[in-house]
Amino acid sequence: MSRSRSATSVPGVHRRTVLAAAGAVSLSAGAGYALRPTDSQAAGAAEAPVAHSRRAAAAPLAPYTKGTTLASVAAPRNSSGYRRLGDGPGWKRVVRAELAAPKSGRAARRSTLAAFVQFTDLHLTDVQHPLRLEYLRAHDPHAWRPHEALTVPGAISLVERVNALRGAPVTGAPLHFVMTTGDNTDNNAHSELEWFMTVMSGGRVTPNSGDPRHYEGVHNSGLKLYWQPDSTVRDGDKAVGFPHLEGFLAAAIREARSPGLKLPWYSTVGNHDMLPLGCHGSRGDNYLTEAAIGGKKLMTATAAEAKKLQDAVKQATDPKGTGYRDFLKAHARSMRSVTPDEKRAPYTQADYLKAHLDPAHQGVGPVGHGYSSANLDAGTQYYAFRISDDVVGISLDTTDAGGHYEGSIGTAQLDWLARTLKDNKDSYAVVFSHHTSGTMTNTRPDPARPGERRHTGAEVVSVLSAHANVLAWVNGHIHKNVITPHKASGGRSFWEISTASHVDHPQLARVVELVDNKDGTVSLFTTLIESAAPHRTDYADLSQTGLAALYRELSFNAPGAKKTLAGEPADRNTELVLKKG
Repeated sequence: MSRSRSATSVPGVHRRTVLAAAGAVSLSAGAGYALRPTDSQAAGAAEAPVAHSRRAAAAPLAPYTKGTTLASVAAPRNSSGYRRLGDGPGWKRVVRAELAAPKSGRAARRSTLAAFVQFTDLHLTDVQHPLRLEYLRAHDPHAWRPHEALTVPGAISLVERVNALRGAPVTGAPLHFVMTTGDNTDNNAHSELEWFMTVMSGGRVTPNSGDPRHYEGVHNSGLKLYWQPDSTVRDGDKAVGFPHLEGFLAAAIREARSPGLKLPWYSTVGNHDMLPLGCHGSRGDNYLTEAAIGGKKLMTATAAEAKKLQDAVKQATDPKGTGYRDFLKAHARSMRSVTPDEKRAPYTQADYLKAHLDPAHQGVGPVGHGYSSANLDAGTQYYAFRISDDVVGISLDTTDAGGHYEGSIGTAQLDWLARTLKDNKDSYAVVFSHHTSGTMTNTRPDPARPGERRHTGAEVVSVLSAHANVLAWVNGHIHKNVITPHKASGGRSFWEISTASHVDHPQLARVVELVDNKDGTVSLFTTLIESAAPHRTDYADLSQTGLAALYRELSFNAPGAKKTLAGEPADRNTELVLKKG
């Protein structure tokens, strides 16, 4: 199949018009624009978002390993107890040939089609939010993470890492953009959404809510169930080696500064972005909304109560959050007083879109970060965009507004996906979503479209497999590195690339490079990166960088945390080979 894209292969947008609007900047240098953002309305050239990428280095770019997990990975320096981190050996690249045989000499022949960075599951967290379920830790140690107060400096350090990359690691080609694949926030709170937009686009951010003068939450509650960093209380986390850090909480809520990404960035929505606590389709519940912005916070529950609540979440027996609401009402007298804050209110789909379209959060662009006014008018959160001359990107909305943390998509979106792939058959396609194919099992009706059927991940795989131009489906949600080959009849195949989160260790992002090997095959190179923070921590260093380093080390030691999220070597730094469609 020819991959020479004609201008007419992109509905609603003429490439020359867009390039003229962008000052004739080449798409291969990182300009992007939206394609068919909704069923009913395509973005016209006049409103199509266009952005310039970071300028290429003056010296010719070349392959490199520095700053990637090919060179070094944070690793424990001691073998037991609380483990301090330091520089460890890098992870080698693994060639995967399940879908096509790699041919010798391809490195000398290949040309770059596109290169980009994936962020996923940043979970920027307002840790003082009254609706949080920290007390589930009474049953499950990992239901609360001791390091969550540092999500903002951790994410800023990841931005700094990307800004320091010298292009794509394998080819040295310029990076086109960054895509976040959902769960950008944690509690569906306005406070978190503002922090996310500022971290990504640049500016000052104060990761604090409630009392502007000091922290109010479980970290200084005096409860031994939680790490009390500023106190000498012998809590459960200190018993396993967590440090006493005087001044930690003041540092954690101190103003931080983000340089913002020096690349265009695009956004995909996740369940924690759209559902309170990432699991409740409880919009319109006045009690929970008032509780979110109110002055009472529950910090304790029995192990039996915690298990019952967690089981209801995992088994999806309380998708609307009515049981959770009743639980809070029953424990009203056990709540502690905190400072009310309207910024903790849940945000709506429209709020999410407006935040992305806000000029204050444009950064280097594009306007809307993939979303357009057409999405706002139609109430949709899926879109397509031009990555390069030969590659189109497609961002899906896999969150089920009916409740529960697993996903699905509606019929209108599934049909749009098939049409978009067909309309761009002369371009390669990369699909982005939050959920993986295996976690799209929740088919509850969307309250906004009660008569519309919902579709599983298996059905999405079927649609993608029917189009020879699909190279990859890039997603997150499971907080683990997993790369899955999908092979359909007729030789059509693609790779599903799922990447670990940035809230649980090993706190990674991924660079993806698409290359034409000029021998009937295409290779997708994946290279994992950590934040720019040093591997070693210094307990006396509570600067923004020092906190980012501490964020990584605390996440490694978090009680109950899984130690398998880095995946196998074949899920990390790879070359994924495909036959050309």
